[in-house]
Amino acid sequence: MTSLAEALGYPPGAKVLIITADDLGVSHATNAAVYEALRAGIATSAGLVVPGPWAREAAASYRGEDVGAHLTLNAEYDLYRWGPVTHAPSLLDGDGGFPRTLVDLWEHADIDEVRKECRAQVERAIYWGFDVSHLSVHIAAMELRPEFFDVALELASEFCLPLRLAGAEHQRRAGFPFRQLAAEEGVLSPDRLLRATRGHSARVAVDQVLTDLPPGVTELVLRPARDSEELRAVMPDWAARVEDHDIATAKRDFQALAERAGLELTSYRALRDLQQGRWVADQR
Repeated sequence: MTSLAEALGYPPGAKVLIITADDLGVSHATNAAVYEALRAGIATSAGLVVPGPWAREAAASYRGEDVGAHLTLNAEYDLYRWGPVTHAPSLLDGDGGFPRTLVDLWEHADIDEVRKECRAQVERAIYWGFDVSHLSVHIAAMELRPEFFDVALELASEFCLPLRLAGAEHQRRAGFPFRQLAAEEGVLSPDRLLRATRGHSARVAVDQVLTDLPPGVTELVLRPARDSEELRAVMPDWAARVEDHDIATAKRDFQALAERAGLELTSYRALRDLQQGRWVADQR
């Protein structure tokens, strides 16, 4: 069976990497950092939070980069709030924004409102001019419950877009075979998903993980943001985001690592083109 990396045109055993800068649209600090990572750093893709307070600025700054829709049903910060782009009462908490926690979302959300909201987010990104390359989900809100996952998969099939999924080892935790279900619909996803590990040094951790990367297509997710008073005021995790910005803009260091580890870079746009090409072939 042809691997995803081989289907993308790489030789057997290739180590292929997508580096995604998430949370475009959440703040001015994240917008500046994400675009810097895409244009002058190591990022090959990004995820747009369409309901984010700074999403319209992100759209105004867009120059055709590889950007996907980061489906969002939560606003996790205590003091920094955002909410639905549709009329969706079940997706609001007492503050009038998205629920802060996954449990609150899962206990109160109406699936029809979830479906309407997520479709509107994708359509708004397209309307703003983004060449949407893929779908992903904010803080795994739709990946661990089958009824929520069905909505994400439905949209990925409808718009013929790849869908970020956790690795196969996480299916037992979710309790259903989400990767198999996506494959049956012809929806592509990287073979595995990595995030910068917080600890003594995220950069050291990332370097170690990438050095030991197995063959296949891997996605590394970063959440870069420029250090600023705004960022420190609204995001308790600001230090981790600044560290991700440092990682995402250290292009020379990454190039040396990629050469040593034998890494090949790709993007979600390449996966999308492969998926859409297969869809066209199947229609003939």
